[in-house]
Amino acid sequence: MALRVFVIFFVVMNLVPLLIYLERKVVAHFQMRIGPNRVGPAGMLQPIADAVKLMMKEDIMPTGADRVIYTIAPMMSIIPAILACVVIPFGPTWWTRGTDLNHSLLFSLALSSLSVYAITLGGWASNNKYSLMGALRASAQMISYELGMGLAIISLLMVTQTLSLSKIVEQQHLYGWNIFGGGDPVRAITMIIAFGIYIICGIAETNRAPFDLAEAESELVAGFHTEYSSFKFAMFFMAEYINMIVISALATTLFFGGWSGPGISLDTATGNVAGGWPFALLGVVYFLIKVFAFLYLYFWIRASLPRFRYDQLMNFGWKRLVPLSLANIFLVGMIIAWRSNWF
Repeated sequence: MALRVFVIFFVVMNLVPLLIYLERKVVAHFQMRIGPNRVGPAGMLQPIADAVKLMMKEDIMPTGADRVIYTIAPMMSIIPAILACVVIPFGPTWWTRGTDLNHSLLFSLALSSLSVYAITLGGWASNNKYSLMGALRASAQMISYELGMGLAIISLLMVTQTLSLSKIVEQQHLYGWNIFGGGDPVRAITMIIAFGIYIICGIAETNRAPFDLAEAESELVAGFHTEYSSFKFAMFFMAEYINMIVISALATTLFFGGWSGPGISLDTATGNVAGGWPFALLGVVYFLIKVFAFLYLYFWIRASLPRFRYDQLMNFGWKRLVPLSLANIFLVGMIIAWRSNWF
């Protein structure tokens, strides 16, 4: 268990600078710019240079700030985000399956949603009105979109009948690598609705464009982290990217078959993969490809869409996504009842 946590920590923390570099390159491509190209070959060492610069900067404590909460808030943002990755199965064998809890989905969602506490406490402890406004926005946004995400996942759980991420992936493996089909058009339609709501709410929960109202530069300077500098600011920055990895990994696990893919045959009784460890590693490769596809979607949306107004943000969550999620739950329930001859 401890070794698995250390490996996941090492991998995730090394993915963050790669994602920062890829995002800057992708957004530059969309805007017809070059992007980072000075530090290292093709600018690949730019994230390392940024990290060294942040660590060398002076750590400033604002006058009137709550010293204890101001200091621990960045740590509260990054630690739950890393722990949320521990239960995600990124491969078909025991050493790549994560910590296989019976309630691993609930565990991961609960930890990933704790980031809003760090944002709220950091904004309040900074003794800055712009930081406090950004923190309040983040809290309201999290409440609004967490509800839509939870309702979307409930419709998925009505189909799978389990909270174990490993069992959800194994069910999808039997249905042909994703939960949309298996030759069942009704199942596909209901899960496509749930997936659409999930991915929109996931982008909103990570405070990414076009839902980045908590750090709107044109209104709030930098939002909740206005008064943060040096490595404390870097921890908030890293936590945002780790939460993006968590949301993308959960989307892959819940809706796109996780590690499933062509050439992988799994004995669900024993948990063994036909062909041994090379095919187990192939499952890890499939999982990473799907996760990076969702991360690319994050970058694409940021480069393409303008930021919502705050009233548009709240109206979209409460008046569109929540009713649609409830309607999808009702639809899935009626289909299950009809097919089970409950009527």
